[in-house]
Amino acid sequence: MSMHHSRLPVRLTAAPLVTAAAVLALAGPASAHVSVSSPDAAREGYGKVVFRVPTESDTADTTKLVVTLPADTPFLHLTAQPKPGWKVSMQEGTLPEPVEVDGTEITEAVRTVTWTAEGDGIAPGEFDEFALSGGPFPDADSVRFAAEQTYDDGEVVDWDQVQQGDEEPEKPAPTLTLLAASADAHGSGGHGAGADTDEASSASDDQGGSDTWSRVLSAAALAVAALALLGVVRQDRRRA
Repeated sequence: MSMHHSRLPVRLTAAPLVTAAAVLALAGPASAHVSVSSPDAAREGYGKVVFRVPTESDTADTTKLVVTLPADTPFLHLTAQPKPGWKVSMQEGTLPEPVEVDGTEITEAVRTVTWTAEGDGIAPGEFDEFALSGGPFPDADSVRFAAEQTYDDGEVVDWDQVQQGDEEPEKPAPTLTLLAASADAHGSGGHGAGADTDEASSASDDQGGSDTWSRVLSAAALAVAALALLGVVRQDRRRA
């Protein structure tokens, strides 16, 4: 009996470990891609764009990243977040054809943003993030960028392949999915006073619900304590 019980925990934990390993194995290749995300980028709004760059090489450091912005949906305003250890530069260029953005027709816009390491860069097995802020974003489901990653051994990797069908390409272009447009989209990417008010109201509701639940638990605890005390008194009376 004792041997049977000693083996049971091992059998219970083995399956989750195997499952976790399988998930990590499946997630590994996708996580190694140069990717893009945003906490607030919405259609026709302004927001922050973050490029995550992992070093896939086992022997070389990533020392340069060049992001090419879409020419058909250029940004009217764009700034780069300063990053210690890296020099950032923006290159403007003429668009293939004039584009109207937020009621303004533009013929030139920032075409590329380049980050160059002033030190060692991103070592093997590590990643780093590079941020831009601007807009307005187009009224579309997503925005596709292109990225060029350079290693200190001279290797250059182009992340610019467009997915066709269900199969992901080997070097997919970083693609950002946009949030739905909000009433305050032109102000701050949907995070204006209205959003703050909604968040405050939601927080207040959550707090109110939490307080009510705390009162219920307190009342239940008091009831249990009272019943326990009553049981002790009855036992004492019977003994007497």
